[in-house]
Amino acid sequence: MPEEVGEGGLQETVVKVYRCAKVMRGGRRFSMAALVVVGDRAGRVGIGYGKAREVPDAVDKAVKEATADLVTISLKGTTIPHEVTGHFGAARVFMKPASPGTGVIAGAAVRAVVEAAGIRDILSKSYGTNNPKNLLKATMAGLTSLRSKQQVEELRGVSIE
Repeated sequence: MPEEVGEGGLQETVVKVYRCAKVMRGGRRFSMAALVVVGDRAGRVGIGYGKAREVPDAVDKAVKEATADLVTISLKGTTIPHEVTGHFGAARVFMKPASPGTGVIAGAAVRAVVEAAGIRDILSKSYGTNNPKNLLKATMAGLTSLRSKQQVEELRGVSIE
């Protein structure tokens, strides 16, 4: 469930919580890690990964990291401007614009990023690994490589019809 974060109306979504056990003399010692997506649902989104002894502390660290590296994404209404494939490690995420009313067709990790960015209509398919860390990074790579028509016109110095 997304919950409101203080500054600028950002919303955070905890994608996954990891638990790691280290065997010590007195027994097992657990450490926690949290994978979090933060976005303003208007084209800005970031991902963060935080580790601590307790879950709330790990989530706080992850949110702080995610807000530190927010990126702006090109949107076209409620969807993306064009098809794109994001790559990271063994993860590949294909994203395709959808007509209004389609909704978000995506797995849990990709859905978290896409919804935090404010995209309401998109089709996506992930290939390769199902590791949430790599899927989030592949999704971010794809979304940051999106270019609007105006941006392409500026880059190329020509007008596109």
